[in-house]
Amino acid sequence: MKQRVGFALIRESLYRKLIKPSAAPPRHYCTSSANVPPLPKVPHSSKKGRLLTGATIGLLIAGGAYASTVDEATFCGWLFSATKLVNPFFAFLDPEVAHKLAVSAAARGWVPREKRPDLPILGLDVWGRRFSNPVGLAAGFDKNAEAVEGLLGLGFGFVEVGSVTPIPQDGNPKPRMFRLPNEGALINRCGFNSEGIVVVAKRLGAQHGKRKLETSSTSSPAGDEVKHGGKAGPGILGVNLGKNKTSEDAAADYVQGVHTLSQYADYLVINISSPNTPGLRQLQGRKQLKDLVKKVQAARDEMQWGEEGPPPLLVKIAPDLSKQDLEDIAAVALALRVDGLIISNTTIQRPDSVSQNPVAQETGGLSGKPLFNMSTNILKEMYLLTKGRIPLIGCGGISSGEDAYRKIRAGATLVQLYTAFGYGGPALIPNIKAELAQCLEKDGYKSIHEAVGADCR
Repeated sequence: MKQRVGFALIRESLYRKLIKPSAAPPRHYCTSSANVPPLPKVPHSSKKGRLLTGATIGLLIAGGAYASTVDEATFCGWLFSATKLVNPFFAFLDPEVAHKLAVSAAARGWVPREKRPDLPILGLDVWGRRFSNPVGLAAGFDKNAEAVEGLLGLGFGFVEVGSVTPIPQDGNPKPRMFRLPNEGALINRCGFNSEGIVVVAKRLGAQHGKRKLETSSTSSPAGDEVKHGGKAGPGILGVNLGKNKTSEDAAADYVQGVHTLSQYADYLVINISSPNTPGLRQLQGRKQLKDLVKKVQAARDEMQWGEEGPPPLLVKIAPDLSKQDLEDIAAVALALRVDGLIISNTTIQRPDSVSQNPVAQETGGLSGKPLFNMSTNILKEMYLLTKGRIPLIGCGGISSGEDAYRKIRAGATLVQLYTAFGYGGPALIPNIKAELAQCLEKDGYKSIHEAVGADCR
């Protein structure tokens, strides 16, 4: 369709310029040269302009003709590769400005849309839903649910929005995001900057209705125990809940988030691990976590749900935890039947790989490549402590398909990107998925589930 429209525009341009010169003076056919007015002298610059216009039209015709012979998958690959040309310009911008521009571009559909189906080996069932692939986008990128459709369209298996706080808050003073490009890392101390649950609920409600309407014809067959995609169509949506900085009742904040946003979520996350909200990480203690999870579960379960039931409830933990902390969290998760854990959030530590960088002295949570080993070790430990009974999402430092594969072998059922996506842009997503599939096939696995926890057996 787009090609036909393009050719129509080209034909119309040619017709106007070459076939229908309405502005040209009428021709007078006579034998007397005295009656023929002298031809106007065409400026040299005008000739160049005409040559350039003709060359441009010729290139458009040739390019359009060539594109018409290319299959959709190849053309889609070109679009993703083309983002590599644009992405470096973001490095010249302030990190937070670049971040806002990226979210705005995705919200407006100014990003490529993945048309190629995911390889069957990447598909998996979790929480009664079918994920087309295990690669997701972590919370923190689309904090206010502005670009859900555009981000899912990039080919992520799932997208997590938030963290969302009950009351709007600006977060910490700027500047609060700092790049460490040589290390592939980022430090942030945003502090749950959020437009609040009311704004996010309105936004998710509008997007939910639109996505559901567009995908109603492709819904799962009746009686299918596993629903393909999320509540509103292809792609799974997670909603990450946070607390307000000045709140004295953390549980009330999370409960309010559940009551307002859970109807749009395919899964919910209790974020108790950001290092940028004072006192938040104290909620990871055994007693505090147990009390909090009980209250949030009760708030979710008291709501009326259809046949699908309530959304799964996950807890996101920090990488800066002792062995005793991990044992306590695992015990609570098993006892209360928490649906999943996300491992992990950013770290307040500064590994040797970044310690010499002056930017590393900035306060805040460190994400990116330097976090990979630390978060993967915590992931493996938690898989062993929970005996593989709880789905784990591996997050922290993933920048390649091999990284994602190592997280899966360490116990992750799903994985999430954040910092690497900021540096690599949309082109990174199909590359990670393709490389992950190659890693699975190389080691003889036929599915993601077969590889989960392979290094823990």
